[in-house]
Amino acid sequence: METIPADTTTLTSTVALVTGASSGIGQATARRLAARGAAVVLVARRQDRLDVLAKEITGQGGQAVALAADLTDADTAADIVTTTIERFGRLDTLVNAAGVMLTGDSGTSPLTEWQRMVDINLNGLLYLTKAALPQLVEAAATSPRQVADVVNISSIAGRWVIPHAAVYNATKFGVTAATEAWRQEYARRNVRFSVVEPGLVETELLGHQQTAVQERMAARFADVEQLPADDIAEAVAYIVTSPRRRAVAEIVIRPTDQV
Repeated sequence: METIPADTTTLTSTVALVTGASSGIGQATARRLAARGAAVVLVARRQDRLDVLAKEITGQGGQAVALAADLTDADTAADIVTTTIERFGRLDTLVNAAGVMLTGDSGTSPLTEWQRMVDINLNGLLYLTKAALPQLVEAAATSPRQVADVVNISSIAGRWVIPHAAVYNATKFGVTAATEAWRQEYARRNVRFSVVEPGLVETELLGHQQTAVQERMAARFADVEQLPADDIAEAVAYIVTSPRRRAVAEIVIRPTDQV
């Protein structure tokens, strides 16, 4: 008798942990995955925003828990995974969407801004992924879906360098490189690693910049129709609901008129 593969198009009975869930791509992704049936663990620094999102999801019949945390601390990242397991008993999907972009002249940019990007964009992602790996491996081995996923949100700046963004480039190149290395390491254990590299998206990311940088960016992209965050969330949902046999290693997605 032919074996019918488990349905991966629904995320019912799975658990997804999404960072950066208080706004932008992380928030849109949490909504998407919850709509597909996943219980979602919402992680960011702003508890008030997480609570609003959790209430929205549960009000629509979903499951959500809001955990405010600073993931630049390795112990805190580990605690988030522990709490996820205590609350839901498993972890099937990790989406690392937290990030910050602080660009500007390298000679005058504060060193603290460089450190902040390294801590949030790279170290936080590393800490949480490290803590989550044993649970993801177990989920892939024991669940009917026979697969688990890590999706890292990088940037087109993780593929092509741009001036005034050396350290941002470095963090995003690091995310892209680590994701591919992990993909190769865990492929035979059915933990899929994917990286999504967006171009210009309507999020709060550009608002982190100094005023002069914001003005320069606004002028540069004045005629570009930015992507809504949900476009990126749709790509994430496509990745994690793909059949077990198909691993989507990388997606570059940008506005049609962004050169």
